[in-house]
This record gives sequence, C-alpha cells and structure tokens, in this order.
Amino acid sequence: MLCLWRRAYLVLAFFAVAAVGISPSSFLGDSLIRHNPVQNVLEHESTRGEPLCQHSTTGPIETTLCDYETIESVNGEIYSALSELVQTPFFKYFQVDLYRECPFWQENGFCMNMECGITTVDESEIPGKWRAAALSKIELPPLEERVPLPGCYYRDADYCFLDDMTEGEYVDLTLVPERYTGYSGPSAHRVWKSIYEENCFGLSELNFTLPDTLTDVLREHINGENGDSECLEKRVYYKIISGLHASISTHICLEYLNQTTGEMGPNLECFVTRVASHPERLQYIYFNTVLLLRAVSRIGPYLRNYDYCSMPTPHDHVLAKDIQEEAKALASLSKVIDIAEHVGKFDERVLFRGENANILKQEFKMHFRNVSRIMDCVGCDKCRLWGKVQTTGLATALKILFEMDENALDPHKNHNLLQRSEVVALINTLHRFSESLQAVETFRDIWKKTGESDANHLIEEAERAVVGNPRKSPPHESTQESTPTKLHIPHPPSPSPSYTISLETVRRYLRQFLRRCKKHTLFCFGIFSQVWQQIHDAMFPLRTEL
Repeated sequence: MLCLWRRAYLVLAFFAVAAVGISPSSFLGDSLIRHNPVQNVLEHESTRGEPLCQHSTTGPIETTLCDYETIESVNGEIYSALSELVQTPFFKYFQVDLYRECPFWQENGFCMNMECGITTVDESEIPGKWRAAALSKIELPPLEERVPLPGCYYRDADYCFLDDMTEGEYVDLTLVPERYTGYSGPSAHRVWKSIYEENCFGLSELNFTLPDTLTDVLREHINGENGDSECLEKRVYYKIISGLHASISTHICLEYLNQTTGEMGPNLECFVTRVASHPERLQYIYFNTVLLLRAVSRIGPYLRNYDYCSMPTPHDHVLAKDIQEEAKALASLSKVIDIAEHVGKFDERVLFRGENANILKQEFKMHFRNVSRIMDCVGCDKCRLWGKVQTTGLATALKILFEMDENALDPHKNHNLLQRSEVVALINTLHRFSESLQAVETFRDIWKKTGESDANHLIEEAERAVVGNPRKSPPHESTQESTPTKLHIPHPPSPSPSYTISLETVRRYLRQFLRRCKKHTLFCFGIFSQVWQQIHDAMFPLRTEL
C-alpha cells in the first residue's frame, strides 16, 4: 500500500511541477544542478508576460516573497527604464577616489593594459551643486557621527566606507563600460581570494580555490553537519558576494576582446566556463536583483522627492533641454520604482533576529566594509571604479533594509538620508544586475545557433576547468594532523530516485498552480482531470502480464 501512495505522490509532484511550467531539474529549483548544468542554464526559456509575485512565499529565492519567473517577466522593462535613467546627468556622474592606497597589503600589480584606464571629467563640467565643495557642506556628517580614515569614513549605520569628497575624480560612467580589460593574474586572484577567504565568517578554514564560489557552503552540509547550523544571515551574505562576482563575470564575457579581430563582443565560452557551468551563480544574480529592488521600493518616496535638478538655483537661464532631461529622468525613475514596489519582495524581517542579532549584524557590517576597502587594492582603474560603485550600491541597499525605520524613510522629515553618491551607486548597481540578466538572453541566443560539436566542446572545456580547480576537502576530526589533505574533485551525484522531490517543493508548485486556476478555470479542470486519471492509474495499474 505504501508503494501505491508513493506512486501517487510522484505523479502529483510531476503534474504540479508541469502545471506551472518548471522542470524539477531546472536550475531555478531548490536542488543544486550537477547534471548538464550548462544546458540547464542556456536552454532555459525565460518567463514573459504578467508577473507572478504574490504576498506569500512562492520561492525558491531564499528570504524573498518572490520567484525567479517574476524577475524574468519584468526584467526587460526594468532594464529599459534603467538604461535611460543612468544616461541622465544626475546618475552618470560619480565622484570617486581611485588612488587611495590599499590598506591590507602593498599592491604593485597595476594593470598596464589600455582597457584598464579611464578618462575622468573636469570638475568644470559638473553642475556646481554636485561638486565636492558644495556637497561636503550639506552631506558630510558631523565628526562625532563618523569614524574618519584617510580619505574616507563610515557611520555606524553604513555597510561600506564612503569617500569623504575632499579628494577624488569625477567620472562619466557612460563612457567607462564594465567589460573585459585583461586584468588578471596574481593581483586579481589575491583580491577575490581576500574577499572570499578573509571576510566571509571564517571561510578561510574551507580552503576555497578560485574562481569557484561559495556553492558548497550554501548548498551542502559540511562534515555531515546539519545545514541549519549555518545561519541565514551568513548565507545571505555569501549570496550577495557570489552574486556580485557572477554579475561582474557576466559583463566581462558580454564584452570580451576578440584577439583575432580586436573588437569587443560576447564570448560564449567565457560565459559557459565562468557562470553557466555553475547555475547557482546565476541564481545569486537573481537574488541580488530582488534585494536591490526591495531597497528601491522601500525608499521609493524618498527617491521620488529627491532633487535631481542639474540647473542652478535660482534658475536664471533655464534651457528647454534641461527641463526635458529632468522630466525624462523623473519618468524613468518613477517607472523603476513602480516595478520595484510590485516585485521587490525581499523579506528583510527574517534576518537579524534573536538574542545575538546585534552582534551578528555588526559582524556582517564589518565584513562588508572590509570588502569595500578591498576595492582600493584592485590594480585596474576601470575594475576598481565599478567595484567601488557596486559595493557602495549593495551597501546602500543593505543600509536601507536593515538600518532605517519608517520615520527615517520619510522624505519630509529626513532630507539628507542618503548622500548623492549612494543614490547614484544604488541605481547604477541595480542596472548592472538587470543588464547581467539581460545578457544571459544574449548568450542563450548564441547557444541556439551553436553547432552540436562546438557545444560539446564548450561543455568539455567547462568541465575541464572545474576539474582543474579542485577544492580541498575540509579536514575531518578523525584525520590525523600528519595526514596530508587530499584533493576533492566534485563529481555529479549518481542519479537518485525521483521520489526525493521534497513535499515542500510540491506544495510550492501547487500554490502557483492554484493561483493560475483563479484566472484560467477551464485550464484547471483539464489539468485536474489528467492528474486524477494518472493517480488512479498509478495506484491501480491495469495488469496485463500473464
């Protein structure tokens, strides 16, 4: 009888998943994909049309009230609005100190490639109200409220170090695209190694080998320990860092130097090796996108009332062009905020709770501040610039979610809630992640046109890259100190029985299915009829054997 019910359970699970159009082996599911990961990513059909987000957890994006398909369904619209917004004067000019010394080690690995350099903007081209002298009078917090360091500072609520605006260059971000620069080798490796090993809650003990990310910590139990021992806040932190890394890699692959033609263009092999062969990395890009959208949603009233005007006050010589640009910026921003309010369902309430919440939050801040300072150790000016922009953008989002109450978010009570650099970084960082998701569609189109032999070659090269960067196994308690650590090469797990689909997974897809039923009743009757017939056939199969 147990066997009959198991059959029924499997059939129900299959049709519940099929009804919402998601394969149990999809890279968007709960399980870590080890079998055909590249095909799972590049042959995935993105959702288009009406968002699916609801006010109940539909997952599987952890700590959010949203799912991957929702982000897919609106990303095209978000990306279009953000692309217009970051071209406007307010959001394209960013002041940054690119020449502050690395605080952690003596950095001599500067990139000599022409692509690493950037062109700065003369201060005379920047509207007077956005220049350092003007902003420092109204935005720099009192000395007693900040911890000053050479060229930068932080306040207790800040998740990153902020430039103090006394030094630095102005950059037009539209003229410095985030793309391949040729910056690599020991210097680049040391930066990511420091970010992953030294600033991730003791991850140095796990001996990570880059360029692999934090997959096993997030997904698998270590030494047979219960996964619950890894607290939610740490997993969120790891996903943010890994998602940032994956997004940067996606942009590098999207505009990669063709050594033959000397032109920039998408490099499918780069994307397969760095991202598609590790589907969880793409999941973390979705995760960060939801987190940033939630921050934009929460601070929406403040952003709607912010002064984006580039014209002097009073407006002595107002040009029609200036008025049109400001109106265009406000329209694009309003569209982004509207979408963010609808789909930015990150649930920040589940984090930093309990008796050790404050201690954990301070540790979280300290690690992320260190990451922002590590950006001063990047030897490529262009890479350092975008590293600073995006760490500042993510840190601003974290501050909005975890440090500000409703009174603080009131634009009428708190006019100087954020510095201009934080607002610019927040929007540009969201644009970076949205563009990464858009870039995945470009690689999927290229994959469709790739011949079978070339596709197999790409997959083999990706598998060889994984094998060539094995991860050391964590030492077991029973292992003697004199025993050398053996290299562990992860292999795809052997095919497991399909009845390992979790009950929670079935419930989640059933909830999605029932929401669809509210809109398409006739469709549901057909599906229910099929499911009922399959359950009957599974429990009471027609016996034809002799």
